[in-house]
Amino acid sequence: MIEIRHLRSLVAIADSGKLATAADRVHLTQSALSHQIRAIETLYGMPLFERTRQGLRFTPAGDRLLALARVVLGDIGTAERDLQRMKGEPQGELRIVLECHTCFDWLMPVMHAFRQRWPEIEVDLVAGFHADPLALLKEGRADLVIGSRPKAQRPWDVQPLFGFEILAVLANDHPLRHKRFLTARDMVGETLITYPVPEQRIDLIREVLQPARVELPRRTAELTVAIVQLVASRRGIAALPSWGLQSYLEHDYVKALPIGPKGLWGELHAICPKGLSARPYMQDIAEIMRQECARLPGIEWLA
Repeated sequence: MIEIRHLRSLVAIADSGKLATAADRVHLTQSALSHQIRAIETLYGMPLFERTRQGLRFTPAGDRLLALARVVLGDIGTAERDLQRMKGEPQGELRIVLECHTCFDWLMPVMHAFRQRWPEIEVDLVAGFHADPLALLKEGRADLVIGSRPKAQRPWDVQPLFGFEILAVLANDHPLRHKRFLTARDMVGETLITYPVPEQRIDLIREVLQPARVELPRRTAELTVAIVQLVASRRGIAALPSWGLQSYLEHDYVKALPIGPKGLWGELHAICPKGLSARPYMQDIAEIMRQECARLPGIEWLA
């Protein structure tokens, strides 16, 4: 008989389009997930997927079970939230700080979905660029930080969200535009355009430039569109998450290249005080973020 875990796997495959990525999301090995899918196909006597160059494509049978999965899992989530309300009406506010300001590009659908599930919780964004976002948690001025994993986990609860690729952004006529990837030495002589945050919060500086002892002059801008505009105007180069570049690349405004032969990858985590982490809506918003970001380019799931 088909089980809830099977339904979760089908949704993960639909959202990611790849078996390996879906396996990470449901905390299985790829082999275990393949075995699970074969068991369902054996049960019903028909294939659920076709493999294409673009990834896995659901067959009509797979589409029918996927539709079932979305309905059933949605109803389960609603029932679980109702039960939590019966235990004690949740109320209050959820103040969110973004360490990565490119996250604004995907935060709106997350907040919309959260408000639909938890209308009694007031959601607010703590505005501005903060040198130490975790200090806002300590001071009680915020409830949730979306950012990199803190060096010391105490006194925080840290939920992994996903990894993401960071790409070098160049003007379309930049001399380096034809390279397969950029190294720290390639960037010597460039101006690095970043958000106005400390150097140690910038993956390119911390993980690539400093180990190679390369120091670039910096220019800052608060908006992603301003950073891209400066790059397009040959004022410097930038390094931004791949999801934040899609529309600019599609319109051929700038060029993006991997950083290093294996690429440069960052991670996002949901960080909150341990006293708040047990609240059901705090657990739910992390899952909403994973669901809404599943189709973003350059995403990999964290264990």
